Amino acid sequence: MRKVRRPRSLAELGLAEPDSTGRVAARRPPPARSLERSPGENLPRARQALPAQVRILGLDPGSLCTGYAVVEAAGGHIAYVVSGSIRTEGKALPQRLQEIFVAVERLTAEFKPDEVAIEGVFMHRNAGSALKLGQARGAALSATFSVRPRVFEYAPRAVKLAVVGTGAAQKEQVQLMVKRLLNISGPLAADAADALAIALCHAHSRKVHGMVSAADLRQ
Repeated sequence: MRKVRRPRSLAELGLAEPDSTGRVAARRPPPARSLERSPGENLPRARQALPAQVRILGLDPGSLCTGYAVVEAAGGHIAYVVSGSIRTEGKALPQRLQEIFVAVERLTAEFKPDEVAIEGVFMHRNAGSALKLGQARGAALSATFSVRPRVFEYAPRAVKLAVVGTGAAQKEQVQLMVKRLLNISGPLAADAADALAIALCHAHSRKVHGMVSAADLRQ
């Protein structure tokens, strides 16, 4: 066993030696480091002040089909850019996850979103389906990290409430409201409509996030 050398003096322990009277002088503590920082310094990007004009990527992940949508928000105006679905063809889950990652990575490189809005993790009756959904979500989200976007999560009911006005809205109602809000004509796939709804939910919620970020910067 390795022998541990015993300290030979109080100085080695960081303590003051006693004087001739046996008293030990109290040491002054080292000066405290200043914790002052400039506004926004060292804050996570999601907590910094939000810009007025942004490009948002909405993602509705799934192991078989992942919906995506890109919108631009400037002030109170939201403009439609593109939307669609990523349909995987691989038989094994790892192959499908790779397809999702590659497709979202290409979208990110082409449209360079400032912010990503994605459906948050929620309870699922089927544990196997929940695990697959979680892995698809991770593949889609990690594929956006090359542009270092701010990431925001929303519960499914919150998305429906923001777009339709009720958290119990049906998919058909979500599709109808999304097309109406963004003036989209023609057919719109359910997965693409869900991704657009998530992007819209975030666009409408940015004012709240901005107020929270401003409060953080003042602290």
